[in-house]
Amino acid sequence: MYLSILVPVFNEQHRLMRALKELLAVDFPCETEVVVVDDGSRDHSWALLQSLSDDERVVLRRHQGNRGKGAAIRTAAKAASGEYIVVYDADGEYEAADLVRLVRPVLHGKASVVYGSRSFGPHSAYSFWYVLGNKGITLAANMLFNSYLSDLETCYKLLPRRLYLDLTVVSQGFGMEAELTAKVLRSGIRPYEVPISYKARSRADGKKISWRDGVQAVWILGRERMRKPRVRRTRRVSNT
Repeated sequence: MYLSILVPVFNEQHRLMRALKELLAVDFPCETEVVVVDDGSRDHSWALLQSLSDDERVVLRRHQGNRGKGAAIRTAAKAASGEYIVVYDADGEYEAADLVRLVRPVLHGKASVVYGSRSFGPHSAYSFWYVLGNKGITLAANMLFNSYLSDLETCYKLLPRRLYLDLTVVSQGFGMEAELTAKVLRSGIRPYEVPISYKARSRADGKKISWRDGVQAVWILGRERMRKPRVRRTRRVSNT
């Protein structure tokens, strides 16, 4: 297994290097690379990233202007070499070591699409409405696609790179989370979920997602439910 870890970055100069240091220190049970895309940061993020250019595990790409998380992940996926991909946000909310939990079901032949599921508690969520929004979006997906996911909006989604490219996720911003999951579910694949740690940051600390993204996510789920599947379910990409 060869895993490409995709890292979208936008104005994260205060958290970026610590997050990447933690990621590069993880002892993965497979070969990995880290593909970082600076999405038009206006702070010193890109300058900091260039200090990693000598690390052969790291691939750097840059957007001249801010195009959104979905666009950054598309750029990273196209630059990646791995058979599998997973997204790692550079904001410090997720534990890098938890990525190993997503890899294990693939290595053990249990699944090829794996989601990291967050359990929200008082120490991990900065507001009631944030948690309620996450649960509402997940509930909408489960009702529309007759599934039983526990955390649609999780950043940690591991899947075959070829599957991601075939699904043609076009959302530029945070809507890519809903679009990707909708297309995975619509194609007949049910993600395998594993528990992960999570600690949400506040608006003051740079939290970017808003209630508007939640409304957009529900709209995207409905839109995708009405479309016909574009990817055939195969034994290679289906979970058991």
